[in-house]
Amino acid sequence: MREKMSTETSATGSFGAVTAERGICFGGDYNPEQWDSSVWREDVELMQRAGVNLVTVGVFSWARIEPSPGVRDFAWLDEVLDLLHAAGIAVDLATPTASPPPWLGIRYPETLPVDQDGVRLVPGSRNQFSPASRVYREHALAISRDLAARYATHPAVRMWHVGNEFGQVDFGDEAAREFRRWLHTRYGGVDGVNTAWGTAFWSQHYADFDEILPPRRAPYLINPTQSLDFRRFTSDLLRECYRELRDAIREAGATQPITTNFMGFFALVDYRSWADDVDVIADDQYPDPADPQSAVDIALTQDLMRSLGGGRPWILMEQATTAISWRSHNLPKSPQKARLDSLQAVARGADGVCYFQWRASSAGAERFHAAMLPHAGADTDLFRGVCRQGADLRLLRPVVGSTVEAEVAIVFDWSSWWAAEEPARPTERLVAMEQLGRWYRQLWRRGIAVDVVAPDADLDRYRLVLAPQLYITEPDAAAALERAVERGAHLVVGPFSGVADRNAHVLIGRSPALLREVMGVSGEEWCALPDDDVVLVGDWWQQADGAAEASILGERLRTDGAEVLLSYADGPLAGLPAVARNSRGAGTAWHLGAVVSDAVLSKILGEAAAAAGVRGVVPELDVLPDLLEAVQRGPVLFLLNHGTEEQRIPVRPGLVDLLTSEATDHVVTVPPGEVRALIERADS
Repeated sequence: MREKMSTETSATGSFGAVTAERGICFGGDYNPEQWDSSVWREDVELMQRAGVNLVTVGVFSWARIEPSPGVRDFAWLDEVLDLLHAAGIAVDLATPTASPPPWLGIRYPETLPVDQDGVRLVPGSRNQFSPASRVYREHALAISRDLAARYATHPAVRMWHVGNEFGQVDFGDEAAREFRRWLHTRYGGVDGVNTAWGTAFWSQHYADFDEILPPRRAPYLINPTQSLDFRRFTSDLLRECYRELRDAIREAGATQPITTNFMGFFALVDYRSWADDVDVIADDQYPDPADPQSAVDIALTQDLMRSLGGGRPWILMEQATTAISWRSHNLPKSPQKARLDSLQAVARGADGVCYFQWRASSAGAERFHAAMLPHAGADTDLFRGVCRQGADLRLLRPVVGSTVEAEVAIVFDWSSWWAAEEPARPTERLVAMEQLGRWYRQLWRRGIAVDVVAPDADLDRYRLVLAPQLYITEPDAAAALERAVERGAHLVVGPFSGVADRNAHVLIGRSPALLREVMGVSGEEWCALPDDDVVLVGDWWQQADGAAEASILGERLRTDGAEVLLSYADGPLAGLPAVARNSRGAGTAWHLGAVVSDAVLSKILGEAAAAAGVRGVVPELDVLPDLLEAVQRGPVLFLLNHGTEEQRIPVRPGLVDLLTSEATDHVVTVPPGEVRALIERADS
């Protein structure tokens, strides 16, 4: 008989109980069903050598557990879990529901998804299910209930993992039925849909819900509100699938934390709406080793994950030790770079660092995807690097449970992102995520921590609030932003903001609608700018500051009390304001009426941060050396050198590096690819 979990570590949803016992979780996806059982004992021995203390098991094991309808084979899984438990390795046990066995789709073709062109997809890959199919969902529930009933109290199981990378989209009849149900709940009746979708345009009026379809392939442009609502519906439908399986696990008596893996700024699911449904935020991250700026972009994603969890620790659920297999040209990582990526996640709030996967697959579509244990085995630089990471993470136990405190908020909203990038707008060159990344980069290079928040979030704790592109602006969000300025915050708003309401209808009147008063400017037109960058001029700008230019999009503005900092020197908007600043209450609002050059953006955000009293974690440096990252997490100051040159960084005296035990004085040296994790010496 298996012993049951102790009550001391079985608090419902408590990931903190797991890390309080084990420290930072370290491991990855383990797929023993791909291997003969003779390999499993070697796996466990090598996991112990590497310091692995958590593995995800069963993500793609449906066909092994249920080889034919209604049959259950748990014997192999019993053996695996018992082996792992005996070795002191915890298990994040997954429902195998992300990849149904071929028999399900063959017997029940309605469980298979239909693409936008009306083509039903077939088994033979993964993710081959329609989240709208009740047949699929009943089979998924059945196997998940049986799994949970068998293992809810198994001592190895310390977490549950529902599905995998939810993001399946279906345009078939199953989805059409559920879409209509969703619309009925949202709008009450078909008249509500007609109003919300503006169906008077192009004679799109609906007389009955049965006439409404998903936004399948059409002769020309799809109604943008229909498209927006279908995105919202798909996210909500996938969340329903997650909730069903989560609830089934709970009903079986499981008390461990339950989660699923997000995928950063993923375009098909609104993770903010999911955040309260998972007990711990988990994310999959695959930065491109070929991109020298990837460290900045992944830091933004990590700040999003920490923010979605309200500042609580999160898990890096998947990453790669070296090359992946799904880009057209897959550059490898060095073991040192893999270590740097892992420690970056810890610096930004992760209490779990995991990989896909433990042992490299010898067959199948991902046979060239990296793993913790490569095809060449344990006598490799890669595996030695994995072992070093395990040792490093044990040394970083003092950060467990702590967070990153931020005084700056960046406003981001999935619906606004979706709506802003529908076709038929002034320019398709204005890409919301590109602008978000550019703005974030200016804070990153100053060592300033950032939270990524909802438009209507409570902003009372933030000194500086940034809205790079808030296309949809609802009254609650506008009121929250205005209150922040009134009480003394600095607000910086980018172009093409305040354009539309929640239905993606353009707001009538001068823009940015609902924000005109606080911004002190108003516009009458959004103008695509010529290919040659437009020069900006103004007394606020000094020649030594670099090139002041605008590109992509500009707004035809007038001032309504704001101070003009930069105007267009030429082009279709010559002489009109491009950048303005407005005092309001105890605070200040900055309006960027164009996509400005990096030099201008740097000066605006630098001045706004300074005026708001926001400083980086290395206060002696206004701007950090190129590709040097600085983050304060709880008691530890992390310095990460993503560049190719050694950096000497001024720090306060009395610190010691947790990773080397070396004491520092007033300056710490950070070699290329290295990390310093500095904490107060006990005797200082």
